[in-house]
Amino acid sequence: MSKVHELQTVGNKQLLLHQLVTLEDLRDFKTELLVSFKRLLDAAANQPVKKWLKSYEVEEFLGISSNTLLTWRNNGTLPYSPLGGIYYYDPGDIEKLLQSKKHGNLKIK
Repeated sequence: MSKVHELQTVGNKQLLLHQLVTLEDLRDFKTELLVSFKRLLDAAANQPVKKWLKSYEVEEFLGISSNTLLTWRNNGTLPYSPLGGIYYYDPGDIEKLLQSKKHGNLKIK
């Protein structure tokens, strides 16, 4: 078996035998990647949390049909606010509904 981990110096860069990318290239890539992730996380953290959800967003989030959501509106299971023919839902109310339907005990080992 050949010595794949043997280092060679070419110019000012160190190369592994049969290496297409230098160690310096990988370090630079790592730095650029981390900087990009940090920018994305910072941008996401500065986005305001959406206060109200529309019907289709609730249906998508919970994986329910329009008819189920209509039933929950009509029987008071999920509070809503109608405005201009559009129904809006508070994410806090959705969280409360989910918590009220929680079953079982969390077992931590």
